[in-house]
Amino acid sequence: MQYKRILLKLSGEALMGERQYGIDPKRLKEYAEEIKSVTDKGVEVAIVIGGGNIFRGVAGASNGMDRVQGDHMGMLATVINGLALQSALEDEGIETRLQSAIKINEVAEPFIRRRAVRHLEKGRVVIFGGGTGNPYFTTDSAAVLRAIEIDANVILKGTRVDGIYTSDPEKNKDATKFDDITFKDVLNKGLKVMDTTAFTLSQENELPIVVFDMNKSGNLLKVVSGEKIGTKVNL
Repeated sequence: MQYKRILLKLSGEALMGERQYGIDPKRLKEYAEEIKSVTDKGVEVAIVIGGGNIFRGVAGASNGMDRVQGDHMGMLATVINGLALQSALEDEGIETRLQSAIKINEVAEPFIRRRAVRHLEKGRVVIFGGGTGNPYFTTDSAAVLRAIEIDANVILKGTRVDGIYTSDPEKNKDATKFDDITFKDVLNKGLKVMDTTAFTLSQENELPIVVFDMNKSGNLLKVVSGEKIGTKVNL
Protein backbone atom coordinates (compact mmCIF):
# COMPACT_ATOMS: atom_id res chain seq x y z
CA MET A 1 0.00 0.00 0.00
CA GLN A 2 1.31 3.44 -0.92
CA TYR A 3 -0.54 5.11 1.96
CA LYS A 4 -0.65 3.84 5.54
CA ARG A 5 -3.08 6.40 6.97
CA ILE A 6 -5.64 8.23 4.85
CA LEU A 7 -8.26 10.93 5.36
CA LEU A 8 -11.23 10.24 3.09
CA LYS A 9 -13.39 13.28 2.35
CA LEU A 10 -16.92 12.50 1.21
CA SER A 11 -19.60 15.02 0.26
CA GLY A 12 -23.01 14.79 1.86
CA GLU A 13 -24.56 14.91 -1.61
CA ALA A 14 -22.77 11.68 -2.46
CA LEU A 15 -24.92 9.85 0.10
CA MET A 16 -28.11 10.80 -1.78
CA GLY A 17 -27.36 8.28 -4.51
CA GLU A 18 -30.20 8.54 -7.01
CA ARG A 19 -32.42 10.41 -4.56
CA GLN A 20 -33.15 14.14 -4.46
CA TYR A 21 -32.24 14.50 -0.77
CA GLY A 22 -31.49 12.43 2.32
CA ILE A 23 -29.54 9.18 2.51
CA ASP A 24 -29.62 6.25 0.08
CA PRO A 25 -28.99 2.98 1.99
CA LYS A 26 -27.69 1.35 -1.21
CA ARG A 27 -25.02 4.06 -1.65
CA LEU A 28 -24.09 3.80 2.04
CA LYS A 29 -23.55 0.06 1.69
CA GLU A 30 -21.41 0.55 -1.43
CA TYR A 31 -19.20 3.06 0.38
CA ALA A 32 -18.90 0.78 3.41
CA GLU A 33 -17.74 -2.06 1.15
CA GLU A 34 -15.19 0.22 -0.54
CA ILE A 35 -13.81 1.30 2.83
CA LYS A 36 -13.67 -2.31 4.06
CA SER A 37 -11.56 -3.23 1.02
CA VAL A 38 -8.79 -0.91 2.25
CA THR A 39 -9.10 -1.58 5.99
CA ASP A 40 -8.71 -5.29 5.17
CA LYS A 41 -5.27 -4.38 3.76
CA GLY A 42 -4.26 -2.74 7.05
CA VAL A 43 -4.77 0.86 5.92
CA GLU A 44 -5.84 3.26 8.69
CA VAL A 45 -8.91 5.22 7.61
CA ALA A 46 -10.33 8.48 8.93
CA ILE A 47 -13.37 10.08 7.28
CA VAL A 48 -14.86 13.56 7.11
CA ILE A 49 -18.30 13.78 5.57
CA GLY A 50 -20.31 16.82 4.52
CA GLY A 51 -23.96 17.52 5.28
CA GLY A 52 -25.23 19.00 2.01
CA ASN A 53 -27.75 16.19 1.49
CA ILE A 54 -29.59 17.39 4.61
CA PHE A 55 -28.79 21.07 5.09
CA ARG A 56 -26.26 23.56 3.79
CA GLY A 57 -25.56 26.66 5.89
CA VAL A 58 -24.64 28.88 2.94
CA ALA A 59 -27.93 28.05 1.22
CA GLY A 60 -29.83 28.86 4.41
CA ALA A 61 -28.04 32.20 4.71
CA SER A 62 -28.89 33.09 1.11
CA ASN A 63 -32.57 32.64 2.00
CA GLY A 64 -32.39 35.07 4.90
CA MET A 65 -31.36 32.74 7.71
CA ASP A 66 -28.63 33.81 10.12
CA ARG A 67 -25.36 32.37 8.75
CA VAL A 68 -24.09 31.16 12.13
CA GLN A 69 -27.37 29.36 12.87
CA GLY A 70 -27.33 27.85 9.39
CA ASP A 71 -23.76 26.60 9.78
CA HIS A 72 -24.60 25.01 13.13
CA MET A 73 -27.50 23.20 11.44
CA GLY A 74 -25.04 22.02 8.77
CA MET A 75 -22.69 20.72 11.46
CA LEU A 76 -25.52 18.67 12.97
CA ALA A 77 -26.28 17.30 9.49
CA THR A 78 -22.72 15.97 9.27
CA VAL A 79 -23.23 14.15 12.57
CA ILE A 80 -26.40 12.54 11.18
CA ASN A 81 -24.45 11.40 8.11
CA GLY A 82 -21.64 10.18 10.34
CA LEU A 83 -24.06 8.04 12.36
CA ALA A 84 -25.49 6.56 9.15
CA LEU A 85 -22.03 5.74 7.80
CA GLN A 86 -20.96 4.32 11.16
CA SER A 87 -23.95 1.97 11.11
CA ALA A 88 -23.18 0.87 7.53
CA LEU A 89 -19.51 0.22 8.37
CA GLU A 90 -20.41 -1.79 11.47
CA ASP A 91 -22.77 -3.90 9.33
CA GLU A 92 -19.62 -4.81 7.37
CA GLY A 93 -17.88 -5.83 10.62
CA ILE A 94 -15.66 -2.74 10.85
CA GLU A 95 -15.08 -1.24 14.29
CA THR A 96 -15.91 2.46 14.01
CA ARG A 97 -15.80 5.53 16.22
CA LEU A 98 -17.65 8.78 15.56
CA GLN A 99 -16.02 11.90 17.00
CA SER A 100 -17.76 15.25 16.95
CA ALA A 101 -16.28 18.75 17.07
CA ILE A 102 -19.42 19.92 18.89
CA LYS A 103 -20.42 18.28 22.17
CA ILE A 104 -23.09 15.68 21.59
CA ASN A 105 -21.88 13.03 24.02
CA GLU A 106 -24.94 10.78 23.84
CA VAL A 107 -24.21 9.88 20.21
CA ALA A 108 -20.52 10.68 19.56
CA GLU A 109 -17.21 11.03 21.36
CA PRO A 110 -15.75 14.52 21.59
CA PHE A 111 -12.88 15.10 19.18
CA ILE A 112 -9.65 14.35 21.04
CA ARG A 113 -6.62 14.08 18.81
CA ARG A 114 -4.71 11.48 20.83
CA ARG A 115 -7.79 9.30 21.21
CA ALA A 116 -8.47 9.51 17.47
CA VAL A 117 -4.91 8.44 16.66
CA ARG A 118 -5.14 5.55 19.14
CA HIS A 119 -8.37 4.34 17.50
CA LEU A 120 -6.65 4.40 14.11
CA GLU A 121 -3.66 2.49 15.46
CA LYS A 122 -6.07 -0.18 16.74
CA GLY A 123 -7.57 -0.55 13.26
CA ARG A 124 -10.79 1.33 13.89
CA VAL A 125 -12.26 3.68 11.31
CA VAL A 126 -12.72 7.16 12.78
CA ILE A 127 -15.45 9.44 11.41
CA PHE A 128 -15.09 13.13 12.23
CA GLY A 129 -18.45 14.94 12.46
CA GLY A 130 -19.40 18.50 13.28
CA GLY A 131 -16.97 20.12 10.84
CA THR A 132 -14.35 22.17 12.68
CA GLY A 133 -16.92 23.12 15.32
CA ASN A 134 -16.90 26.70 14.04
CA PRO A 135 -19.22 28.56 11.64
CA TYR A 136 -17.83 29.96 8.37
CA PHE A 137 -15.58 26.91 7.88
CA THR A 138 -16.47 24.19 5.40
CA THR A 139 -16.10 20.45 5.80
CA ASP A 140 -13.22 20.72 3.29
CA SER A 141 -11.40 22.81 5.89
CA ALA A 142 -12.34 20.26 8.57
CA ALA A 143 -10.94 17.45 6.41
CA VAL A 144 -7.58 19.15 5.91
CA LEU A 145 -7.35 20.20 9.57
CA ARG A 146 -8.09 16.69 10.85
CA ALA A 147 -5.73 15.12 8.31
CA ILE A 148 -2.89 17.31 9.57
CA GLU A 149 -3.74 16.63 13.21
CA ILE A 150 -3.71 12.84 12.79
CA ASP A 151 -0.63 12.84 10.52
CA ALA A 152 -2.47 11.36 7.53
CA ASN A 153 -0.33 10.65 4.45
CA VAL A 154 -2.90 11.99 2.00
CA ILE A 155 -6.37 13.46 1.62
CA LEU A 156 -8.54 11.43 -0.73
CA LYS A 157 -11.44 13.49 -2.02
CA GLY A 158 -14.09 11.13 -3.30
CA THR A 159 -16.35 12.80 -5.86
CA ARG A 160 -18.56 11.83 -8.79
CA VAL A 161 -15.97 12.87 -11.39
CA ASP A 162 -12.71 11.03 -12.01
CA GLY A 163 -10.30 13.86 -11.30
CA ILE A 164 -9.54 17.53 -11.92
CA TYR A 165 -10.30 18.91 -15.40
CA THR A 166 -9.52 22.13 -17.26
CA SER A 167 -13.22 22.95 -16.84
CA ASP A 168 -16.36 21.20 -15.61
CA PRO A 169 -16.48 17.89 -17.57
CA GLU A 170 -20.23 17.61 -16.91
CA LYS A 171 -20.77 20.87 -18.80
CA ASN A 172 -17.88 20.87 -21.29
CA LYS A 173 -17.21 17.66 -23.21
CA ASP A 174 -13.88 19.06 -24.45
CA ALA A 175 -12.50 19.46 -20.91
CA THR A 176 -9.21 17.60 -20.42
CA LYS A 177 -8.11 15.82 -17.27
CA PHE A 178 -4.91 16.35 -15.28
CA ASP A 179 -3.18 13.23 -13.95
CA ASP A 180 -0.88 15.29 -11.72
CA ILE A 181 -0.89 18.99 -10.94
CA THR A 182 0.87 21.25 -8.47
CA PHE A 183 -0.85 23.39 -5.85
CA LYS A 184 0.55 26.46 -7.60
CA ASP A 185 -0.93 25.47 -10.97
CA VAL A 186 -4.34 24.81 -9.45
CA LEU A 187 -4.36 28.35 -8.06
CA ASN A 188 -2.96 29.93 -11.24
CA LYS A 189 -5.51 28.18 -13.46
CA GLY A 190 -8.37 28.98 -11.07
CA LEU A 191 -9.38 25.32 -10.79
CA LYS A 192 -11.88 24.30 -8.13
CA VAL A 193 -10.58 21.51 -5.91
CA MET A 194 -11.49 22.66 -2.41
CA ASP A 195 -12.37 26.02 -0.92
CA THR A 196 -9.41 28.42 -0.66
CA THR A 197 -8.95 28.09 3.11
CA ALA A 198 -8.75 24.29 2.96
CA PHE A 199 -6.56 24.26 -0.13
CA THR A 200 -4.07 26.77 1.30
CA LEU A 201 -3.87 24.85 4.58
CA SER A 202 -3.10 21.66 2.66
CA GLN A 203 -0.44 23.42 0.57
CA GLU A 204 1.27 24.99 3.60
CA ASN A 205 1.49 21.62 5.33
CA GLU A 206 2.66 19.80 2.17
CA LEU A 207 -0.26 17.40 2.35
CA PRO A 208 -1.12 15.90 -1.05
CA ILE A 209 -4.71 15.66 -2.27
CA VAL A 210 -6.07 13.00 -4.64
CA VAL A 211 -9.39 13.74 -6.33
CA PHE A 212 -11.07 10.59 -7.70
CA ASP A 213 -14.40 8.99 -8.57
CA MET A 214 -15.63 7.31 -5.38
CA ASN A 215 -18.69 5.88 -7.11
CA LYS A 216 -16.71 3.46 -9.26
CA SER A 217 -16.24 0.14 -7.51
CA GLY A 218 -12.64 -0.65 -6.61
CA ASN A 219 -11.31 2.89 -7.09
CA LEU A 220 -10.56 3.57 -3.43
CA LEU A 221 -8.36 0.48 -3.16
CA LYS A 222 -6.61 1.38 -6.41
CA VAL A 223 -5.82 4.90 -5.16
CA VAL A 224 -4.49 3.62 -1.83
CA SER A 225 -2.41 1.02 -3.69
CA GLY A 226 -0.72 3.77 -5.70
CA GLU A 227 -2.43 3.23 -9.04
CA LYS A 228 -2.89 6.27 -11.31
CA ILE A 229 -6.53 6.95 -10.49
CA GLY A 230 -7.95 10.46 -10.48
CA THR A 231 -5.75 13.54 -10.15
CA LYS A 232 -3.02 14.05 -7.57
CA VAL A 233 -2.30 17.56 -6.30
CA ASN A 234 1.19 17.89 -4.88
CA LEU A 235 4.04 20.35 -4.43
